Amino acid sequence: MYQALVHVHSILRWIVLILIIVNILNALGGFGGNKVVVSGDKKLSLCALISTHLQVLIGLSLYAISPKVQFTAETMSNATSRFFTMEHTVMMLIAVVLITIGHRAVKSGSFKKEFWYYLIALVIILAGIPWPFRMMLGGHWF
Repeated sequence: MYQALVHVHSILRWIVLILIIVNILNALGGFGGNKVVVSGDKKLSLCALISTHLQVLIGLSLYAISPKVQFTAETMSNATSRFFTMEHTVMMLIAVVLITIGHRAVKSGSFKKEFWYYLIALVIILAGIPWPFRMMLGGHWF
């Protein structure tokens, strides 16, 4: 079950990233072109919101059962344990809060606020993903 959740979490990451980027581009075009927020903009933002919240639920399930998450005296001195126990979790929760606030902003008609909240969340998410090129973390593309 653990491996299945890891794969779902890794695949859903791409959907979340694509939806956030699409929302950022949509918001950029919206406030750059002085567009009014329409129903489609709100639905697009809602899709990003739902996918990120689903990702958090899967991530919290993994947090509970992952062998990489440890609560020992050595956790903070071990880079891998520290990353998965603290850094990844805190960064992703902050990003989800920003996406939630960004969704609220687009619901109230502000492309500019949505753009900034989603952009900051995207940067945090990109920094917090255990990419495969970060060798010590053992991340996967899928």
